[in-house]
Amino acid sequence: MQGTGISFTLADKLNIAHKLDELAFDYIEGGFPLSNEKEAEFFNRLKKEKFAHAKIVAFGSTRKPKKKAENDPNIQSLIETETEAVIVVGKAWKAHVTDVLATSFEENLEMIYDSISYLKKSVPEVFLDCEHFFDGYKDDPEYCMKVLLTGTEAGADTLILCDTNGGTLPSEVTRILGGLPMETLKPIGVHFHDDTGTSVACSLAGVEAGAVHVQGTVNGWGERCGNANLCVVIPNLALKLKYATSVTKHLNQLTSLSRFVSEKANMIPDKRQPYVGDAAFSHKGGQHVDVISKAPQLMEHIDRSLVGNEQRIILSELAGKSTIVKKLEKYGDFDKSSDVVGELISKLKKLEQQGYEYEAAEASFDLIIRKTLGKFVSLFALDNYHLESYKFGDTSSKTVGKILVRLNNKETLGAAVRTGPIEALDYALRDALLPTYPFLTKIKLIDYKVRVLNPEDATSAKVRVFITSSDGEKSWDTVGVSENIIEASWDALVDSLEYYFNNFIHPKAKE
Repeated sequence: MQGTGISFTLADKLNIAHKLDELAFDYIEGGFPLSNEKEAEFFNRLKKEKFAHAKIVAFGSTRKPKKKAENDPNIQSLIETETEAVIVVGKAWKAHVTDVLATSFEENLEMIYDSISYLKKSVPEVFLDCEHFFDGYKDDPEYCMKVLLTGTEAGADTLILCDTNGGTLPSEVTRILGGLPMETLKPIGVHFHDDTGTSVACSLAGVEAGAVHVQGTVNGWGERCGNANLCVVIPNLALKLKYATSVTKHLNQLTSLSRFVSEKANMIPDKRQPYVGDAAFSHKGGQHVDVISKAPQLMEHIDRSLVGNEQRIILSELAGKSTIVKKLEKYGDFDKSSDVVGELISKLKKLEQQGYEYEAAEASFDLIIRKTLGKFVSLFALDNYHLESYKFGDTSSKTVGKILVRLNNKETLGAAVRTGPIEALDYALRDALLPTYPFLTKIKLIDYKVRVLNPEDATSAKVRVFITSSDGEKSWDTVGVSENIIEASWDALVDSLEYYFNNFIHPKAKE
């Protein structure tokens, strides 16, 4: 939640916690109970929730200088959460002890010892987050060792080495952990930020050097550039390095988890994310697709089903016959010697010359295939639509949208008033269709992009509109192209609804 643009409601946090529990994550950090009312209420609600595997962890810091843990509000708030585990942050970099805490090095060690030993009387598991450990170690290894030994003697269950600034490289992780006396310390964990783009690599290096606990986030979101991405760390540990993890038996739900959390955060999923992104097992060039059709293991580093992802054959000007044939497999039997493949290749190239691009809008090409194969069922027929924008003085502009469509040979009128013309058109269409198609309430437009194709033509330029839609579980992309931005948007919008109808609602979707 420290990531830019990330915000969850209380309900979102509870839903995500249960989803993580379903996949058997070991620990879920719930937040800092003293930070705000929502965090405090989250822990209150958790007292009534049941989790099959995961332990909820409350987060806080060591007691304040010159105080006692038993009288410290932060320490008491951790105990009051009644969680099975807590994390306390202790300073491991001497510069932070003097410049931030404004106390002595010895007092900092006493704060760590007092906080952990006191918490252990009430909480089954206590973790010590050694903040800025790697920077501190480079500055003064001897003092960092004192921090680790203090945490061990105080009874901490795990000592987490934090790269709080995100500036550590994998080779440094291997060297530093390799120099620690693991046999005399409590188990070691690692926590990396992604400011150098190496948080996943550093996490793996930490495990190979002896760490048994890895902290990170789903999709890698977090402060500044983010945290170690658990959607990459976990399959690397389980599938590549063959480590036993509790999540391994549920690994085929990892892609679903990534998209679930993205939906709750109202963030567009990163298509290029390893393992769980749409592009992770996508193939574009004709030669690659030819290999895929013969021996997919030669082009994909794992079986995609292990992480719950799907193979995608991307349609573009690079597509050859093998690409189209592979794409057609999901639509049932067809005569491969017929003109269907040639017709689709011809349509694809002609449409792309007009400005269409299906690499990022496969849902639209799905409809072209269905129409070519005679497997398309229209959602409605358009009679006409009318948009009128108005503005009075300093008031915000509004657009009135009216639409007339034919449903089952009957004319149906829809209307809406919204700020912009595309939104008004969308809501007017839904107004007309919802009584007949209630499933449309599930579909939301989650992204809208416009690309000017020939800017030299100024206001008469042709535009390409991409729309991303979602039903809360899956998402799909559609495209429209026109000199009229409303018409381009309309085409992409209608495709988004008809794609869902043809693939998931109409009986022919199951053929």
